[in-house]
Amino acid sequence: MTLYGTIKNTGISIFSSVLLVSLFPDWNLGLLAWIAIVPLLLVVSRRGRIDGFLLAYLCGILFFLGTFDWIRNIAYYRWYHHAILALYLGAYFGLFGLGVGYVSKRMGQPAGLWAAPFLWVALEYIRSNFFFLALPWQLLGHSQYQHSAAIQIAALFGTYSISFLIVLVNAGIACLVLLLLSLLQERRSQQSCKMVSKKWALALVFSAVLCTVLSLGYGHRAISKTMIGKPIDVAIVQGNIDQRKKWDPKYADEIIRIYEDLTLKAVWNRPELIIWPETATPGSISLNPEILNELKQMVLKTGTPLVFGSAQHQKFMKAEQERPHLVNSGFLMNPGNKKSELQQYDKIRLLPFAEYLPQKEIIPWKWINVSSLSEYDPGQQPVVFELPPYRFGVTICWENIFPDFIRQFVKRGAQFIVNITNEARFGKTAAPRQLLAISVFRAVENGIFIIRCANTGVSCIIDPRGRIVKRLQDENGQDLFVRGILNGTIIPTDSKTFYTRNGDLVPILAIAVSLVFIFIAWSKPLAKRKNTHDIEGQ
Repeated sequence: MTLYGTIKNTGISIFSSVLLVSLFPDWNLGLLAWIAIVPLLLVVSRRGRIDGFLLAYLCGILFFLGTFDWIRNIAYYRWYHHAILALYLGAYFGLFGLGVGYVSKRMGQPAGLWAAPFLWVALEYIRSNFFFLALPWQLLGHSQYQHSAAIQIAALFGTYSISFLIVLVNAGIACLVLLLLSLLQERRSQQSCKMVSKKWALALVFSAVLCTVLSLGYGHRAISKTMIGKPIDVAIVQGNIDQRKKWDPKYADEIIRIYEDLTLKAVWNRPELIIWPETATPGSISLNPEILNELKQMVLKTGTPLVFGSAQHQKFMKAEQERPHLVNSGFLMNPGNKKSELQQYDKIRLLPFAEYLPQKEIIPWKWINVSSLSEYDPGQQPVVFELPPYRFGVTICWENIFPDFIRQFVKRGAQFIVNITNEARFGKTAAPRQLLAISVFRAVENGIFIIRCANTGVSCIIDPRGRIVKRLQDENGQDLFVRGILNGTIIPTDSKTFYTRNGDLVPILAIAVSLVFIFIAWSKPLAKRKNTHDIEGQ
């Protein structure tokens, strides 16, 4: 490859990364997703496995640097954490480019483009489930959270199916570009193209069009259906407690007062459930009986069940040897309940390096000066809270980004999900809105309402079609770092979607098909190129 070719292909890869960054909050140009990786596909499908890996890896690094730029606003993170994360996550893009380049080199560009959606989804799924490094954040399908009709297929096949459709469309457009280029060359050289490659290319284009039409048709039909069921009124309390005050005991009384005052205002609308965010109480209710008694009195006064978060932080402990097993928990307190009658869920999916050190018995993190802010113990199983006649699950913080995890609550009988979270550490960045976007898909996948209660925002209600029906905002339209109450109505649902019942079938199929493509490519002798455009055959 010449210097000019290297510069051109690098520029094309960077262009794709810019388009990909623009898809997500705060840019929200989701419609560009349907063409965003066309440039990348065109270059990696022509350059073979090594160049394909490098060009896609560059695109991935820049994409994750751009979409995770908010990491720089977190006090305990450093610039090199951002770089390490981008280098790691970008490698999945690199493997995608390697796979597409390898299949294209041995089987022709149309075959490489056919393999692209399967390889993309297989790698997204692996990234989302790879031990403690699992991070299903900024999946390509998440870019469509504002387009209700486009995301309804998640109720059938999960969010990965939306990523598959987007890449399929991109691959189809790339094939059209290649067909046009081959026709232009035909005119210049007076040679005809081989019809086998043309047929495969046209088949890909037809498949992309057909799948898009069917998906949008299903989506429009789904969002036009009326939701049936007995509604209940809920109230979300957003305390907007500064992160620096949250764990300082001298502010404990002030924090409780803020939540109590907001709660007493919330009951004016007679909600059937009031919700506070993650770790709302300034200390553990198990170690601070005063806080527990105060909550009991408030719930008795309002006569309304309360969901709240409580966790013991190390700063409240006098000495390390006195530290109990710490858990980050969500509670349901009914009027008149005693402590033993509290319903409790302990967070299962803890945040690595913030709430625990992963594999610390095996990996010597201290040798490389890596530590954890806290040491929490994970919960054992999903808990469905009983609020007769309703049942619901409470998830904490980032647990909502894991699709199969939320599915377990619904399979156990949850009729809606309450996500309590504290995102104050992110500041006024895109991170809270990115998390909100992901929660949209948990609603669609399982056909349930999602209630999101955040300390500093974004607090909202999402319906089973993924529409954000209510959002807590101030008079200026700001939804971050505002204090207030959001009253709204939800409808608990008992229906189980195809995805809830069957889980992630699409990525499993994608992995299988990807392996088939790679095996066939490996077993096929490498033919010499006869011209510059693979669409003309090899």
